[in-house]
Amino acid sequence: MQSPKPRPSTLGELVRSGHRSRSVAHELRDNLIAALAAGTPLFPGIVGYDRTVLRDVQNAILACHDFILLGLRGQAKTRILRGLTALLDDAVPAVAGCEIRDDPLRPICAACRARVESEGDATPIVWLPREQRYHEKLATPDVTIADLIGDLDPIKAATRGTSLADPEVVHFGLLPRSNRGIFAINELPDLPPRIQVGLLNILEEGDVQIRGFPLRLELDVAMCFSANPEDYTHRGSIITPLRDRIAAQILTHYPRGLEEAQAITDSESWVERGGEVVVRTPPWLRRAIEEVAIRGRESELVDQTSGVSARLSIALYETVISNAERRALRTGVRQTVARTADLLGAGSAIHGKVELVYEGEREGSAQVAQHLIGKAIKVVFDDIAPGPSRIEKSSAKEMARFDGVLAHFQRGAVVDLADDLPDPELLRRLTAVEGLGELARDLLAPTGDAELAAAMEFVLEGLHQNAMVARQDLLDGRVYRDSFEDMVQSLKRD
Repeated sequence: MQSPKPRPSTLGELVRSGHRSRSVAHELRDNLIAALAAGTPLFPGIVGYDRTVLRDVQNAILACHDFILLGLRGQAKTRILRGLTALLDDAVPAVAGCEIRDDPLRPICAACRARVESEGDATPIVWLPREQRYHEKLATPDVTIADLIGDLDPIKAATRGTSLADPEVVHFGLLPRSNRGIFAINELPDLPPRIQVGLLNILEEGDVQIRGFPLRLELDVAMCFSANPEDYTHRGSIITPLRDRIAAQILTHYPRGLEEAQAITDSESWVERGGEVVVRTPPWLRRAIEEVAIRGRESELVDQTSGVSARLSIALYETVISNAERRALRTGVRQTVARTADLLGAGSAIHGKVELVYEGEREGSAQVAQHLIGKAIKVVFDDIAPGPSRIEKSSAKEMARFDGVLAHFQRGAVVDLADDLPDPELLRRLTAVEGLGELARDLLAPTGDAELAAAMEFVLEGLHQNAMVARQDLLDGRVYRDSFEDMVQSLKRD
């Protein structure tokens, strides 16, 4: 097997190799064309954007346009920007020691031009890997022009005995140091307007002015941005001239369906932990986990201009698994099934991930979290057993399947379910409810005793969410009883 041919290490070797320089925009374009022609997957891990966002991103790259991704939080904006590095060449040459990674064939800074003129073909070069050609900056109100573009360095001037007007005394900021690469700014509206003005000529003409001294730098940078809608941030906006110079504005969105949402959560969640305990999540509970975020995006208690991030579903899924894992460790078993109790006890994954409107603030984040979980369980249960959700339209046969369970509670029975009950004990307590086991098997088709217990608990909670069974929350569990009996007990307490 032949070893790879060594790359040129001097300017002369580079010229003799036949290397030709390309702008970053054309480099991205050429590599995208090759990837599309070869059928190479682009932006792996991004789900649900193939015919919308990724199509628009590819169009912008093919047009050599700078672009901005505009959307609510948790819509994979930053991940898409970082995925652009896959469309860069493996490595490109640069003048060795240059702060702005000058192209040896077309140097733009005064120091490199002087060096190439004096050293000629012996000018040393280095090769920049694609990973070092992507720079990212989070826009914050304290960002300065010096951070982004640069400033005059009086120490350099004093050391070299030159005036501050000499281009060689400039200390370059992050944007010039991203020359020959991709520069991304996240949350662009948070950048103060006076700083946004500094980006105008960089995007259009390449003119830079530092403390009153004009400096012509024809930077080769592919610029891209991300932002939340202005009505969400309330902290700033993109100035009109800058918005006009960003050629493509691409709108991101949340998953368009449950399957897309589940695919995103499954790909990002840490559930296969390889530890002492194996946790299995039944399909109906897995869907309920995903429905929590979907219900949040429709809830009147949640600020919809803020959105509900996909991170909520990821954190919620992982917390449900952790609840089941902790219970298994405490009860000394190596395998268990996630339950409704694990979902009801996972509110910590929701707090802080939803912005509440005034009514939601009055309820409190803990109550809103339980409200969303309850809505999610009801949606899944109603889809499986439509009778309770539309009693007035349900046939006697549809409602008869619940008679045994409801009669059990009407006789004054209660079911006490602690969160950390072992699977056999949970099954024993729920089996005592007349007809519950048969109903769970009919509706959910569980496999194994542990999943049967989880299915029976889910059915019980589904009946509660349809106001057919009452539930009293305790510190470490729940008690289910007849709705009328619960009303009587409530009146007695009052």
